[in-house]
Amino acid sequence: MKWQSALAIYTLFWAMSVFFVLPFGVRTSEEAGVPLVPGQSPSAPHDFRPMRILVRTTIVATVLFGAFYLNYIYGWVTADMLDWVH
Repeated sequence: MKWQSALAIYTLFWAMSVFFVLPFGVRTSEEAGVPLVPGQSPSAPHDFRPMRILVRTTIVATVLFGAFYLNYIYGWVTADMLDWVH
């Protein structure tokens, strides 16, 4: 596999992982016991920490890409195995 292909696939895993990571650890102002700012949505996160999300997303994406790459090398699951109509 070329490094450009690996980078593109890792980027896709990273972008997909953001949606897995975002909902975890979110606390609203009501849950934190802090009054709402006028105009603030009640469902808005109280303390948004983008660095924590970036680190968690990178860890999840790296694990998923590692599993993908190992499958690419060792061929644990191939396209022929997934052909149920055949």
